[in-house]
Amino acid sequence: MTKSDDSFRDEYKPLHIPAHYNFNDAEQDRVIFALAQIGSGSIIEVANKLATLEPGTPIDKFMLAATNVLTSLYQKGLLKGIDTSSGIQYNLSKITEANEGAVDPDLLAPGLD
Repeated sequence: MTKSDDSFRDEYKPLHIPAHYNFNDAEQDRVIFALAQIGSGSIIEVANKLATLEPGTPIDKFMLAATNVLTSLYQKGLLKGIDTSSGIQYNLSKITEANEGAVDPDLLAPGLD
C-alpha cells in the first residue's frame, strides 16, 4: 500500500512545540512540551516532568504516553536520540546559537543569488 502525498505530508510534518502546557492538548503535544522543557531526557525523565505539570495523575499514565509518543517520533526520524547504556536520551535538536559566517554571492550558482 502506498501513501498519497497528502497523507505522507501529514504523518511526517515537522513537530510543533506548544508555547504553553495545556492538559486538554493532544498527548503528543503534551509530551513534546515536557521534552522541550527539560531539553533532553529519557522516557522516565519526560514522564516525571509530565507528572509535575499534572499533579495527582498516576505516573504510569505518563510513562505509557511518553513511551508511545517518543518511540513513534524517533522511529519516524522526527525526533533525535542518543543511545546510551541507560536507554535513549531524546532531544529536539534545537539550534541554540546563530550560524556564523557569510555567503560569498560570487560563488553561488547562476540564478541562486
